Amino acid sequence: MILSKQLDQETFQTLKRRLIQERCELERRVNDNGHFGLASSYRDSTGELTGIDNHPADAGTEMFERSKDLALLEKEAFRLERVDAALERMDTGEYGRCAACGQFIPAARLEALPTAIYCIEHEPRQEPSDDRPAEEPFLAPPFGRTSLDDREDRNGFDGEDAWQIVESWGTSNTPAMAEDNNVEDYNHMEIEADENDGFVESYESFVATDITGNHVSIVRNHAYHRYIDDNEGEHLLEPDERPGSF
Repeated sequence: MILSKQLDQETFQTLKRRLIQERCELERRVNDNGHFGLASSYRDSTGELTGIDNHPADAGTEMFERSKDLALLEKEAFRLERVDAALERMDTGEYGRCAACGQFIPAARLEALPTAIYCIEHEPRQEPSDDRPAEEPFLAPPFGRTSLDDREDRNGFDGEDAWQIVESWGTSNTPAMAEDNNVEDYNHMEIEADENDGFVESYESFVATDITGNHVSIVRNHAYHRYIDDNEGEHLLEPDERPGSF
């Protein structure tokens, strides 16, 4: 076995014992049944068919935890590959030499990083992993494949509309956490809470006629007052009624 002049037999055996001990610990963690929590299921823990509508914040936390677990498992698996590669080079007599240029690796580097099989100049650059949770493609654009906002040929009920209905029943958010943080009450917290529902123009919701279409009247509802407050119309759309007449 050819060793670096700076790496004597005693140091070599010490590094080998460190690598073998680390491999045992890594194999135990990687092969653990829980896989850092990846085997856990939020749905199973709640006993519900779906927890998204009732517990959206918990579902968000769950996705974050699974992303973290995936990263931890991948990190340990990668580390185990490096340890195995270093031990294999010890068996073949290549340990201590750079796998790229063949030059001896300084003993100080090997003592600090026993898994090193490259010198500093030829250490491969580590690229970020592309493995991501399955839920992430549904987050871009918002509401994923169910969103029709960007499609000019479709203007129907989509995932955003479904969420607005569910959200209107209440969430764990407060008005300060709403999409529009200037809302004054819980009735206007949902996404696009001011969006017209059942009509296009605001006046369509408060201008009314009788069955013949001849008598036009004004229904002074919330949309009417908001229309006036926004200076979109005349303040006297109809004659003032006598107090107590409506």
